[in-house]
Amino acid sequence: MSAPASLPVFPGTVDAAGRPATLGVMGGGQLGRMFVHAAQRLGYFTAVLDPDPQSPAGRVSHQHIAFAYGDAQGLAQLAAVCAAVTTEFENVPASALQTLAASCPVAPGAAAVAIAQDRIQEKSHFTASAAESGVMAGVTCAPYAVIETPDQLKTVPDYLLPGILKTARMGYDGKGQMRVSNRAELAAAWAELERVACVLEKMLPLKAECSVIVARGWDGAMVAFPPQLNLHVDGILAVTKVYEGNMSPALAARAQAATKSIAEHIDYVGVLCVEFFVVDDGSADGALVVNEMAPRPHNSGHYTMDACDVSQFDLQVHAMAGLPLPAPRQHSPAIMLNLLGDVWFDPLGQPRTPDWQAVLALPGAHLHLYGKLEARPGRKMGHLTLTGADVAGVKATARQAAAILGLPGFEGDE
Repeated sequence: MSAPASLPVFPGTVDAAGRPATLGVMGGGQLGRMFVHAAQRLGYFTAVLDPDPQSPAGRVSHQHIAFAYGDAQGLAQLAAVCAAVTTEFENVPASALQTLAASCPVAPGAAAVAIAQDRIQEKSHFTASAAESGVMAGVTCAPYAVIETPDQLKTVPDYLLPGILKTARMGYDGKGQMRVSNRAELAAAWAELERVACVLEKMLPLKAECSVIVARGWDGAMVAFPPQLNLHVDGILAVTKVYEGNMSPALAARAQAATKSIAEHIDYVGVLCVEFFVVDDGSADGALVVNEMAPRPHNSGHYTMDACDVSQFDLQVHAMAGLPLPAPRQHSPAIMLNLLGDVWFDPLGQPRTPDWQAVLALPGAHLHLYGKLEARPGRKMGHLTLTGADVAGVKATARQAAAILGLPGFEGDE
């Protein structure tokens, strides 16, 4: 993809009317909020399009355009003030990004976001990337079948069961997913999902889950963070571990190479996260299976704000504005704990204030709260990153933090 003529958008620049360069973001959640902070550190003005008047990003941005994502008036206002636009989540209508692209640079583009919005397109893209790129040799999708019609339901191959039925669109954090053991359960699950387009994936023997974040510029330049080892609880990311030895060097290199290949295959511009399963295939390292991609910064990359010299949000700003992409350097081992709204309730379900006094007394504790006004179970309210001089110390501190906050499913010494 060739860079639009208006790039790069240098920090501190002003237009003919003396207005500072403004970077826009579609979406007002926590990812948008952290993008806004990163852009503002470089001296940019920011504009957020989000219908929620209390959105976390909208409340800290220079401008908050409170319209629905597909609203023509809101899109026109955003395009009028922005030198470039990005998105903070993949369910922004691709058509809205296409509309904006007629007036200003948009990264990632509508075509890439459309792929991430549809599991059927996404898996086709992964398969094509693997077929065209030698670096993805052996990195595949889980075996799957598309179910859009009753006839396709009837002809699902037996070897895909037991499996996981996933809606093709609008599924995230475990939503729109159901485990099925046999054909009767499959039929019932598809009915419960209102017979929307779905993908049935074969269940695989998982050893671990990991993700890789890359940033790619308009000129094709690309940089990557080290792979993150992730633990999910009830379909939501709970823990991310990033330090030397969190996975084998060979597996880490393969994951990075596959992620870069996926980005190049669609001429991606911006920050991209690709999630992988590490499957037990009898080998020491295990096999890599591509799960899904997110065309934006990712929850598993939040540690970069405290453990690296450049964060995923810094790179998001650089990529969309046409600035150089510095290769990130991780200076400290890190463990990130996701903070859901459950932390704000005791075991009996009564509201409480988490013991931040004890948490912030821990060495290397970096607390990030997202400015959300109401805590609800399962809602992402913040994250806590623990850093230190050595892996053993970070693990010990993370165990202490998890105990203070009552976080489930954490094993800091794995």
